[in-house]
This record gives sequence, structure tokens and C-alpha cells, in this order.
Amino acid sequence: MSPFDEDGGVWLRCALHAHTTNSDGDLPPDKLVRHYEWAGYDVLAITDHWVRTVERSTRKLLVIPSVELNATAGGPDHDAHVLALGVGADPVIPENEFAPLAEVVAWIAANGGVPYLAHTYWSGLRTDQWETCPGLVGIEVWNSGCELEIARGDSTIHWDEALERGRGFFALATDDSHHPGYDSGFAWTMVRAAEKTREAVLAALRTGSFYGSTGPAIHSVAVDEATVTVECSPAASVTLVCSRARGARANAGRLGYPKDSEILARNSHGAITAVRLERPYNVPYGRIEVADADGRRAWTNPLWTAATS
Repeated sequence: MSPFDEDGGVWLRCALHAHTTNSDGDLPPDKLVRHYEWAGYDVLAITDHWVRTVERSTRKLLVIPSVELNATAGGPDHDAHVLALGVGADPVIPENEFAPLAEVVAWIAANGGVPYLAHTYWSGLRTDQWETCPGLVGIEVWNSGCELEIARGDSTIHWDEALERGRGFFALATDDSHHPGYDSGFAWTMVRAAEKTREAVLAALRTGSFYGSTGPAIHSVAVDEATVTVECSPAASVTLVCSRARGARANAGRLGYPKDSEILARNSHGAITAVRLERPYNVPYGRIEVADADGRRAWTNPLWTAATS
């Protein structure tokens, strides 16, 4: 479900991966809530390790109790971390080995949560270790904490590998904040929800009604059989990512290289604000990636996959 096709509802700026002193974060839960409220977010999912932190919402910030769990992906030496967003039960950490990924995902779904795999690049996972997991909704395409610490926050290659093989995963952009002020406010997920409630946000996360960003805003995306038209905040480039060697891109600047694209509008500095991209024939998926002049990016979920194209 594309959030740009919907009528009504609200756009919500969401922090969907953050930690408190209940696990390995610097701030207690009430202070973390205030921190993200002051930072202008609408929704916060507190995802402490193996602890389901329940904290009151405020007038401005909706707080969704969540948790981050460990799982094995292909063997006990392959540790995967799974966000259990909105899960309604308290987890019990195993005494010995962590459970296989499929079992952890099934437990999350059975208890009303939405399972997303965290920081696949930082975890050192291969795509084939998780892409066939039943019930897994998506992954983090961007994790600011992992990027700030060791430059392993970008998991687009894993996402694209799965999408190219027909796996219709969605992708979040998150802070994974442990040290608010140092590693917070760098990424967010813009959710288009029916209303500002826990149930509506979780429904949007289940259906892909959102996009992730570290800066740029995506205002509209229109798809037809031949083109994709995008309106966005001022951008240095807008790309239609489709497969390993096919796609389309518009680049700003005097010598901006046009690859199967037409810039429809620019701002006074020459940055792209509207563009039409040609849609290649018979490609397995398509998603939009917007980059601004500072290198910050935004990612739509797949606009189509092999099953729906």
C-alpha cells in the first residue's frame, strides 16, 4: 500500500528504534519520551533489549511499547536482532541459545506485534539467511547508530537483493538511539496512518504505508505503466531503483546527468523539486530514493514487486 495513494489520514514522524536505561540506553524512559517530544517526533517505539518498556504517552508524543529480541539466522553463531513493534506480551530471555528467527517472528506476530529485522549490515547477515522467513514484514534500510559508530548503517544492498528475488519487504529508517543527543534525530520513518493511535500506526507498518528518511521529504509519488512522477523537497538526485543494471535517475546541477528522466521543477538554487522518471519494462521491483545536497536520503517502499507489477 503506497502512502501517497491514500486519501485522508495523517503523516506521523516516527522514531521506531530507541533504548532506555531499562537495557543499554543513557536516559530513563520518561526522559527519552521528553527528548523525542522536544525533537518534534509524533511517535516513539521504545525497543529495549528483552524488556518491554511501557511508558505513558504525552499530549504530543504517542509512545508504543516495543522490544528488541535476539534470534539465530542460520546457526547459533549468526545473531539477528528483531524489532517487535507494538508487541503486547513480555518476552522471556532463553537460558541457553536464542530461538531461530522464524520462531521469534511467529511469537511477535502471535502477540500483536509487527516484526522488522534490525541492522542487517551491522549484524553481518547475508540476505539468504532471512529473506524466506515467514511473517517477517521488513528490515531497517538505515540505522543511524550503526552508521555513526562503524559506518555499517546502510542496508540497501540487502534490501535490493531480497526485492530483486521477489520478496516484498518494507524498510524503516531509524536512529537506534542509545545516547540521545549524540545518536538521535538523524533518521525517522514517516508513517501515513488513519489516525494517531497505536492500532493505526501498527496497521500502517504492516502494510508499508510509510517512507524512511534522514532528511528529504517526499510529497507525492504517482505511478503509471510508463513513468513514475515524484515531488519532493529540494534534491540533488532522484532515483528509480529497479534492478542491478536498470532504472532511471535525475541529477541536479549545470551538468546534471539525465538517465531516462525529465526534471519538471527546480527551486531557485537549481535543486530538483519535481521529476518524471521512465519506468523500465519487465523489472522485478521499483522504489524511489531521494538524496539532498548534504547526502541525506529518503527511501520509499517498493512501488511494485514482481508479484504486483
